[in-house]
Amino acid sequence: MTSTADPQPFPACPIHHPLDQEADGVNRPALQIDPRYHAIRESGGGVAEVIRANGTRARLVTRHADVMRVLRDERLSREAALDVDDVAGLEGTLLGLDGDDHRVLSRLVRDRFTRSAVEGIRDRIEARAAAALAAMRERGDAADLIEAFSLPFALDVIADMLGLPEQDRRRFQRWSEAFLATSTLGRDDALASEQAMGGYLAGLLEQRRRVPADDLLSRIAAGGADLPFDRLVKLPITLLVGGWETTASSIGTYVQVLLTHPYGEHETAYRHLVDHPGEIPGAVSELERMFPTSGADDMPRRVTRDLTLPGGEVLRAGDVVIPSHDAANFDPRVFADPHRMDFGRTPNRHLSFGYGIHHCMGRHLAHVEMTTAIALLTRELPTLRLTVPVEDIPRKSGHAVRGPRTLPVAWD
Repeated sequence: MTSTADPQPFPACPIHHPLDQEADGVNRPALQIDPRYHAIRESGGGVAEVIRANGTRARLVTRHADVMRVLRDERLSREAALDVDDVAGLEGTLLGLDGDDHRVLSRLVRDRFTRSAVEGIRDRIEARAAAALAAMRERGDAADLIEAFSLPFALDVIADMLGLPEQDRRRFQRWSEAFLATSTLGRDDALASEQAMGGYLAGLLEQRRRVPADDLLSRIAAGGADLPFDRLVKLPITLLVGGWETTASSIGTYVQVLLTHPYGEHETAYRHLVDHPGEIPGAVSELERMFPTSGADDMPRRVTRDLTLPGGEVLRAGDVVIPSHDAANFDPRVFADPHRMDFGRTPNRHLSFGYGIHHCMGRHLAHVEMTTAIALLTRELPTLRLTVPVEDIPRKSGHAVRGPRTLPVAWD
């Protein structure tokens, strides 16, 4: 199966950014990245000048080796680029801190997100998925897969880890929607949602200080006594919003792709996985590479000292740089036949979860959640199908997370 993009000449610079599918108003049912990414990556040094929505200029980096360098080199600072970032409320979070400040904060929770730690809670993850699917099936033989399955499943997994009371969890859906808005018009709502979540979580952290439990909130409360309280409150917000919304959208995106694309001798890739369940982990890795639901590009960095990228492009101190994991994930220098979906691709060194100090801490958790969801759906609902034409599936817009807003499905 291929996910091809029409070849285009290198676009004239500067280019308006973002380039992803939400920016041009075109609904691409297969969620292909904008073909201009490929043109930039395969022309010159693979770096293009862009003008961002807020009027600032930046350099867009698209080749795999160059993107890895930008993501891991501490001469490129996230914290120094917050003044040109389009996402509100990142100050003092894992996404907005560099160096020792980032390491001290992440140390409070990162051991709960290692591969071995996540394997240790796999049974609980599978139980949450089964409960969400059972609740969906009880309502009939049709549903919105996002609302009925992927959102409650992903929310309950990360909320269990944090220790959020069951009765309060659905409040976070409204807060999260506003918090992840990327449009200027949504900035006030985003800040209001951050304050609401912050106030709620501050109360829970204070409770855990007095009466600790075996959860992440207790670890944050106990281990962060010497850290600014604002950073402690923002840590569970980052874990909750990032770990819930992105995973839920990924499940919806991957199911949409599997139901609408052929694979091998099967009419759909979904049907292929019904017959070949052992390929599901590799399939999820390949879907992560080709169809990531976090923004097409990573958050901007500012260069603090001159450096030369592996491809030869020179970045100057003061430059704003945007590394594109979407473009890097299709780099033919790393991925043979990159537009072909290959569930057996090995190795699969995609950058959808980032790299370096700001890599996604929850990447192992997300992968297990997504493999669990796909395995459960293909086993229990082998006849799953869309109930609307793919072009009628509404997409998220003005949102930091990509994917279908709803996914109407049915089964026999």
